[in-house]
Amino acid sequence: MNVEPRNKQCDRRGFLAAGVAISASLVSVDTMQTGQVHGANSPLELPWLEIIDCHTHFYDPSRTQGVPWPPKDSALYRTVLPKDLRAQPMVQKVTGTVVVEASEWIEDNQWLLDLAKDDPFIVGIVGRLDPTSGVFPEQLARFCENPLYRGIRIWEDRVKSLLQTNQLKAFGLMAEKGIAADLNGGPETVWLVDSLAKRVPDLTIVLNHIGNVAITSQAPPEAWKVAMRAAGKHPNVYCKISALVEGAARDGKKAPSELEFYRPTLDVVWDAFGEDKVIYGSNWPVCEFAADYPTVQRLSMDYVAKKGPEALKKFCASNASKAYGWISRG
Repeated sequence: MNVEPRNKQCDRRGFLAAGVAISASLVSVDTMQTGQVHGANSPLELPWLEIIDCHTHFYDPSRTQGVPWPPKDSALYRTVLPKDLRAQPMVQKVTGTVVVEASEWIEDNQWLLDLAKDDPFIVGIVGRLDPTSGVFPEQLARFCENPLYRGIRIWEDRVKSLLQTNQLKAFGLMAEKGIAADLNGGPETVWLVDSLAKRVPDLTIVLNHIGNVAITSQAPPEAWKVAMRAAGKHPNVYCKISALVEGAARDGKKAPSELEFYRPTLDVVWDAFGEDKVIYGSNWPVCEFAADYPTVQRLSMDYVAKKGPEALKKFCASNASKAYGWISRG
């Protein structure tokens, strides 16, 4: 869909207008030409590249009202703001982020919008509203007044219920307003994505965390592979390559750091969705349980870099611009 900026604020945040040179520690010229990734001392002759992390969470337990998530006994229970993400060690500097709301409190949608108002690092917000609620239309209209409000994250149980009862008005309203549906849940979610895409073809759907499939040394589950192929056939469905390390971490141990461990799973995602519909996301800070940010970033970007420079540019930013539709594309 060709969506023009709604205002100058959107223009200012446009993530194709500027970029950063990708570091030699990630990809060299030979990577672009031959698919071979070289080390940190490789020569660097690459065009400028914008990198948008399309799945992060920000929150502040020190607020008077506190936060409903994460729980106080969690290692995540600390103030997490844009400056904290920017301070993370990275293989390649992230230049912007799409924040996904993890709070069930309605007013925390506004808290994120207020946070983004003076920080152009936040290029978009995926809020959290309940499409089964009778006040959903009013809530949607309220938050959509802000052009940074680009999507709503919905859990699989809500989607399943609405599909079973054929109550799809909420999704129709989202489609009318150009608001994407971020769907999250277990591997069954992938089939729900397929069903919803068939019944509301004008709705942009973004599958979160590749369906949260378990990643092991065994071949990816056949049922998940079939579902991914079905979902990927829809032109209105995108997939975030996120939560890889969470899917691989087991028994309290850190996830493997070698790309080859993840390659069979990534091959399924890539074959199903193609270079035009995959999106980069870290799931930071949740990913810290399984791996540090540089590892998370390196795994997916090393994989995509071997597909060529255009695929890398799409993965890092321009596919997200199509999915969330808040900027004009160049």
